[in-house]
Amino acid sequence: MIRRSSRARHKVAVSDPEKVLYPAGKFTKRDVIAYYQRVARFLLPHFRNRPVTLKRYPDGVHGEAFYEKDAPGFTPEWVKSFAVPRREGGPDINYILINDVATLTWAASMAALELHPFLHRVPKIEQPTHVVFDLDPGEGANIFNCAQVAFLLRELLSKLHLKSFAKVSGSKGIQLYVPLNTPVTYDATQPFARAIAELLEREHRSVVVSEMAKNLRIGKVLIDWSQNADHKTTVGVYSLRAKRPRPYISMPVKWEELNKAIQKQHAEFLEFTPDAALQRLKRVGDLSRQYLN
Repeated sequence: MIRRSSRARHKVAVSDPEKVLYPAGKFTKRDVIAYYQRVARFLLPHFRNRPVTLKRYPDGVHGEAFYEKDAPGFTPEWVKSFAVPRREGGPDINYILINDVATLTWAASMAALELHPFLHRVPKIEQPTHVVFDLDPGEGANIFNCAQVAFLLRELLSKLHLKSFAKVSGSKGIQLYVPLNTPVTYDATQPFARAIAELLEREHRSVVVSEMAKNLRIGKVLIDWSQNADHKTTVGVYSLRAKRPRPYISMPVKWEELNKAIQKQHAEFLEFTPDAALQRLKRVGDLSRQYLN
């Protein structure tokens, strides 16, 4: 099958388009490509000039997956990339830049279900545009606990006159983004994020933990501050997730929606299938444009 981007005029060859990648609902590679093409006008502004790690599932969500950092040898010449030095030395890593519909289509054609951009834009790879807090429930905790911790984070950040915006991860957790309007480096943002996480842990020990060890996370929510590093990525807004047999989307949400989900204890309020995500975007637009830097 050949799909042509109407904007970029590049052809993308797609092998086995009817291959089922999500068994629940028989969501195929063709469906994955169609979703990404339809969501592109909302997704691309957030990904522009950000190096991206692709998480590929060539045999579907129940098959073996792998992270693709370096652009593969068969990458089309029209796909833009940016060379980043390896921390341990050796050849540079040529990260893909998803700046147009054709590149997004090509990534989807390789069963790159999950798209994980960096917090920086090239060429300023030392300068993040946001601080991110990744809220991950430990054993015995859930997305409602994450939502409660998100409100605690927002309250603390507002005392520092910082705005924050939430999105569901499309899996079990929630991510909070703090847009930065002045140039700073990861050397400043990671210690800041860690200090915030540790402060909330001290004030709310029964629900918050700032250390990764799984035995410390039982019944609590990890505030993962370590994502604020030049070598770390976080799943991108409007990306598919591949955690379950049915596809769900990493989607921005309103604070009122988080509160409603907590009050009603309905996880469905925070789950978005591809069709639901596209319908929502048509209805309310891109909520995440507020933190587009």
